Amino acid sequence: MMTVRKGIILAGGTGTRLYPLTRVANKQLLPIYDKPVIYYPLTTLMLAGIRDILIITHPKDLSVIQALLGDGSGLGIKISYDIQVEPVGLPEAFIIGEKFINNSPVALILGDNFYHGQGLSDQLHKATRVLNGATIFSYAVDDPWRFGIISLDKEGRPLAVEEKPTSPLSNLAITGLYYFDGDVVQRAKALKPSARGELEMTDLIRSYLVENRLTVEALGRGYVWIDVGTPHSLLDASNYVALIQSRQGVAIASPEEVAWRMEFINDDAFKGLVGALEDCQYRKFLEAILKS
Repeated sequence: MMTVRKGIILAGGTGTRLYPLTRVANKQLLPIYDKPVIYYPLTTLMLAGIRDILIITHPKDLSVIQALLGDGSGLGIKISYDIQVEPVGLPEAFIIGEKFINNSPVALILGDNFYHGQGLSDQLHKATRVLNGATIFSYAVDDPWRFGIISLDKEGRPLAVEEKPTSPLSNLAITGLYYFDGDVVQRAKALKPSARGELEMTDLIRSYLVENRLTVEALGRGYVWIDVGTPHSLLDASNYVALIQSRQGVAIASPEEVAWRMEFINDDAFKGLVGALEDCQYRKFLEAILKS
């Protein structure tokens, strides 16, 4: 068994489904309510206990994402960067990140994926601690033809993986969070482009499935997963965050709070981060946490 200590955020792509919003802005910098999209996958990795993170993005977006997140030291983590000039499929992230991975287990999260739910951190930690091969996270959807799909047998063991099937074998979408062992780089390099000219994540996952080394973790009732790659889904995520934060008085996907609660930083460092923020509602949420 291996422990996942490294994570990659794939924040590239052209964001064509969000045009004209993304004509001049990276989609990971668009807002989900009061925070940029990239805060959400970043804090998901942090909640999994992952502190060494590589962000892969387009060359034109590199400087602004670096300006937003820096090197991560203020959050008690390490953030490094690399570029993806022309996206040719999700597994390319492992090829680009080969030196960063260095034959270690790694988690990949897509930069436009939103996760939330009670107990999410515990489920992420479970996968982080017991990785043996590959682990993916499934989520029941009513439009499975839009996603990569995993089908299971009666005991919950994976049977087949499909990429955007016209007649899906199940309604379980493969979400944009994946854990792989140290073999993933060589497996990604061995992939052949599909009919649409891309390296397919489903093919990479299938390489573990055929060896009986694929684990599926279900995100069941009480969890929210949204691919915010369209204007409607971006609005759905924003409305959800606004509702939960206003009703419960909490901040969802705050890197400062997550770093503090995960004990990546101490109380004084957390106070310093909050004190450095501009006077805004986001700061007020964090100040309320400090008072409590």
